[in-house]
Amino acid sequence: MAIQDWRDLERLVLERDFKTIKAELPKFQDADIAAFMDELSREHVVIVFRLLPKDRAAEVFSYLSVERQEHIVGAITDQEVGSIIDQLFVDDAADFLEEMPASVVKRVLRNASPETRSLINQFLQYPPYSAGSIMTAEFADLKKTMTVADAFKRIRRTALDKETVYTCYVIDDNRRLEGVVTVRELFLADEETVIGDIMETKVISARTSDDQEDVAGLFSKYDFMSLPVVDEENRLVGIVTFDDIMQVIHQEATEDFQKMAAMAPSEKPYLKTNVFTLAKHRIGWLLILMFTGMIVGAILARYEEAFLTVPLLVTFIPMLTDTGGNSGSQSSTLVIRGIALKEITVSDFGRVLAKELGVGALVGLALGAANFVRLILTYPGNYMLALVVSLALFATVMIGKTAGSMLPLLAKLVKVDPAIMAAPLITTIVDASALVIYFKIVEVLLLK
Repeated sequence: MAIQDWRDLERLVLERDFKTIKAELPKFQDADIAAFMDELSREHVVIVFRLLPKDRAAEVFSYLSVERQEHIVGAITDQEVGSIIDQLFVDDAADFLEEMPASVVKRVLRNASPETRSLINQFLQYPPYSAGSIMTAEFADLKKTMTVADAFKRIRRTALDKETVYTCYVIDDNRRLEGVVTVRELFLADEETVIGDIMETKVISARTSDDQEDVAGLFSKYDFMSLPVVDEENRLVGIVTFDDIMQVIHQEATEDFQKMAAMAPSEKPYLKTNVFTLAKHRIGWLLILMFTGMIVGAILARYEEAFLTVPLLVTFIPMLTDTGGNSGSQSSTLVIRGIALKEITVSDFGRVLAKELGVGALVGLALGAANFVRLILTYPGNYMLALVVSLALFATVMIGKTAGSMLPLLAKLVKVDPAIMAAPLITTIVDASALVIYFKIVEVLLLK
């Protein structure tokens, strides 16, 4: 849909031409309607929501921002609230209520049907960011004693209320997971074939308590469209679908990016976050980095005599610290990504160290040689100065590569998010170490 079309729709809202809006809205995708409504004023968003077809209102509601959802719930009648919550998939309803104030939660649950209320309460009891918290209870279940014909009858009868029917899960009378069969396999089988004869019995599943990031790893490894979730007694309680896991991947990636940039994680969009909240999320790490940065100043003060003897030494400090920080950032980024994708574990400590030492040696030699030639051309005859700076540069690269690769693994070992061991913190550590080595080399080779 072209942008101009949305502008026309906005114009119709301002002109209060609700008859035309009601006729045009069904032509748009649910996610697009929600994006359009998120840009409307609080006054108009409720009006537009009430113009939606009843069979699509709940789906559009699930795509809206938390602020818009709360405003709509506060503005519509109890009957409308009950209708929305009963039509939402349980996982979407639980996600919505987790973000709402207690007063809104009470009103929504009060107007939901008893069955929906029971399911939502069950979902809200699962730990945040667990498989149980992101799963849906709407899935297609079959019995292994059914024939293919019986299975299709059941699917047709219940499919309308299911989030997906492509994969069907076979359970026993106690709801224990016994197997899985796809609709494709059902189509290819004879109608009299028994489900137990064609189902896959080696089923990969997740526990309700499993971390959502581990569940995302299973989707990535096995290319699942959906994944069954079982409780401690292997009873099937829900499934995680591909669209749910895409949200998890987006959420986890955003959180890691924010931590790597030395900010407290926030799920709110940038433009919808006020200035004070943004400042609060940033100031903590900036204070820590500011005070740790004072270590560099203390080192410079410690070697003040070297500056007075050879003032030219000061001019090489920015190059050394920048190169060291960049070297560390390269390594930390790759290692953090490897840890996130389960490609690197704590047991790979030795292999990662050996690899980064090799990379550091090659890169350090290349940069050191290039720097030596540059200094000889810039300061003819100052061979010892060129050698000192080049050796310090080599050592700085080695330190950067080592720190950048090891610190995320050490963080993982002590069960701290490796993402915090990213550019800002590593740069501070490498800067301090590089300066100490630089001046030690100066003392030994230049000031002896």
